[in-house]
Amino acid sequence: MKKNTIVLVGAMAAVAVVLPAQTVFRGAGPAIVPASSLNVPTGANNINPRMHTNLRYIIPQTAGQKLQGAGSPPYSGYFYETPASIACVYNLVGRPKAGCNPNVVTQNPVGGGGAIAIVDAYDNPAALADLEAFSAQFGLAPLTNNQFSVVYAAGTEPALDPSGGWELEESLDVQWAHAMAPNAKIYLVEAASNYTSDLLVAVSVANALVVSAGGGEVSMSWGGGEYPEELGYDSYFTTPGVVYFASAGDGPGTIWPSVSPNVVAAGGTSISRDPNIGKFLLEDAWQDGGGGMSVYEPRPKFQDCIRYLVGDSRGVPDVSFDANPATGVWVLYTGGAGGYPVGWYIVGGTSVSSPSLAGITNAGGAFHTSSIAQNTANYKDGNFRDILYGNCGIYMANFTTYGWDFCTGLGSPAGLLH
Repeated sequence: MKKNTIVLVGAMAAVAVVLPAQTVFRGAGPAIVPASSLNVPTGANNINPRMHTNLRYIIPQTAGQKLQGAGSPPYSGYFYETPASIACVYNLVGRPKAGCNPNVVTQNPVGGGGAIAIVDAYDNPAALADLEAFSAQFGLAPLTNNQFSVVYAAGTEPALDPSGGWELEESLDVQWAHAMAPNAKIYLVEAASNYTSDLLVAVSVANALVVSAGGGEVSMSWGGGEYPEELGYDSYFTTPGVVYFASAGDGPGTIWPSVSPNVVAAGGTSISRDPNIGKFLLEDAWQDGGGGMSVYEPRPKFQDCIRYLVGDSRGVPDVSFDANPATGVWVLYTGGAGGYPVGWYIVGGTSVSSPSLAGITNAGGAFHTSSIAQNTANYKDGNFRDILYGNCGIYMANFTTYGWDFCTGLGSPAGLLH
């Protein structure tokens, strides 16, 4: 195989570093942080009354490329994650000899039941069409009648997000919740806006829908800076029969509601692959993943086992999932709100983690009565890959270690979560 040689010349003698030529590569550009993911404090005491998404995206360079057929990634030349490659990496299906190469593996996740309610702000008119096209592209089972529903939390159709970011968020959330638990009923509960008050109304609606479906999960890929009054809102996440997931954030420190003891905090990791053959190598921390000790929330009982790390405070995240946009997942968005290009995106951020982990938990079939019960099971004998490489946090001061840590929590799934 042809080699690429880089010669480094410095004060010492020249050093030749020999790298294998990348046999397949297409440029993709830097990750973009949409306006919907910016935290811009506007309220009293510098508190933001609006919640933000936790996503970043890359627009792949696909000019002149032909869309691939069903059962394959949309375009060739990339090693970004598909439902089948994620199922392989996280042992949701048998791991083939191909090393979980997204262009080779085709065995998708199976299972699921009850319901997963996705709570987001504003309206995405393309959500269903995009979900159906996403499922067809990756060979997921077609949606059955009444398996997907859009619910307007305030009773009337919300406006579009002027920035377009929340629409992309909704497409991401429903597609990856469905991908991880293809038999679960998916509710997209659209809040009137991203004001905290409107989103909590949507959470209440989602609670009732999940209970009526026999139990399941609520996913919240949004959050905002902590504030003293947050403890008074934690009761929104206590409906019996519902397990709540929330993104831990895309930057150093903590955000609410992921710090609530009534929520499973979803953190982020990176997936490392051989750039020549796409083979999965290892999973490490995502340096921009949120984590730390809550400013206001006390340590819940299920974290007594890590009190030597968190003291009397709630520590996050609890569990993690691939969230680095450089190792992101395919998402289809055709709504075009806010001037967004129509087509396929590579998406990262802990907005990917929340719905995906909700789906993996749903497919595990335990259907715990609360997030506290789910976290108690996770911390006691959960099935996780311990992440041992990388760092995160303010000044990159937090390092992964054996067991729970501030970068990745307990780690990532090593199979279905029960």
